[in-house]
Amino acid sequence: LYITMKEHVKIFKALADKNRLRILKLLEHKDYCVCELSFIIGIKQSSISRHLNKLKGAGLITRYQESFWTNYRLNKTGGNAVRILLGNISAWMNEDKTVLADIAKAQRADRSKICCN
Repeated sequence: LYITMKEHVKIFKALADKNRLRILKLLEHKDYCVCELSFIIGIKQSSISRHLNKLKGAGLITRYQESFWTNYRLNKTGGNAVRILLGNISAWMNEDKTVLADIAKAQRADRSKICCN
């Protein structure tokens, strides 16, 4: 599958943000909804939604509905470039203090308590 220069630029722009990288690192472990990601990362849900839209537009994540929640996951069936990049990101930043703190905080992200239905 051929990916245009424009599509490559969209992917790299989506990766050029600390919070979007944090989201991708979290999604390596499980699927999350907006309110869970907002709780973990500590920014407003509207900001999380904008980040998720950029990641989705670049083909890096997908979303699906589960009851009241829209969950987000890594797009492991995306094109070759997406699969390669997600594989590389999976190998990177695993010892980063922010990433480790996010993963630890994720253990306390109980959607039944933090999400509005």
